[in-house]
Amino acid sequence: MKIKFLLPIILLVAVVAQSCVSNKKYQELQTNYNKSIDTNSKLKQSWQVTQQELSGSRARVSSLEEQIAQAKANSAALQNALNQCLAGNNQGNVNIAKLADQISASSKYIQELVTLKNKSDSLNLILTNNLTRSLNQDEVKDVDIKVLKGVVYVSLSDNMLYKSGSYEISPTAGDVLSKVAKIINDYSTYDVLVEGNTDNVPIKQTNIRNNWDLSALRASSVVQTLQTTYNVDPKRLTAGGRGEYNPIADNSSPSGKSQNRRTQIIITPKLDQFMGLIGKDPNKPAGQ
Repeated sequence: MKIKFLLPIILLVAVVAQSCVSNKKYQELQTNYNKSIDTNSKLKQSWQVTQQELSGSRARVSSLEEQIAQAKANSAALQNALNQCLAGNNQGNVNIAKLADQISASSKYIQELVTLKNKSDSLNLILTNNLTRSLNQDEVKDVDIKVLKGVVYVSLSDNMLYKSGSYEISPTAGDVLSKVAKIINDYSTYDVLVEGNTDNVPIKQTNIRNNWDLSALRASSVVQTLQTTYNVDPKRLTAGGRGEYNPIADNSSPSGKSQNRRTQIIITPKLDQFMGLIGKDPNKPAGQ
């Protein structure tokens, strides 16, 4: 009789135990699912940024190709005019010499445009490789490098750079900043703007008024570290803060906020290095 009473109890315990195991498995699957959703969101945002950069690069290449085609057409027209002059009599020797000079100038201009196009195509690869080849796997997660219109953007996460809720440089940031400083010093003719950015969560510090202050103070900390610790010429450095007003992701999610909390080191060629080819007329003498 005792066995008959115990049997239902045993069955009930077994069912409850099975239910507990299933609930635990469900929680584990739910956690994995949430992680997958977050990873998918990050990949989608990265894909969108990459598409924008690709579109910009294609536009720049197309513009250079149009300039090259126009220059080649001008050269062909000049060559045709020269051939017509040569087929005539000996008059117009002065014009022939002038046409020859113009053809030479056009050919040189075409070569300069081709060189500029090749530099534009390879600048991203060269500068990116110079930095990323010295970063380990963990550091790469906190560093994002892009080249847009000849300007290098090195974006560093606040988790890697600063102590939590502070503008003081974290001891762990030294390795990455030293590698960034080496690139800056290698490109000694480039100007450097350090730009702080935050998410839209108001700062709660008695000595910091708002996110404007926080972003500017963080940029200033990086600038001073580059100067005092890594011997970057302070004349090349500028510190600025953009607060929460330059987001690259949606602040409605933790992932978006994390992406917006960043410091960008913007390495910019001096204008006179490129202005020689922009708007230059190959038919005008030098100095005009």
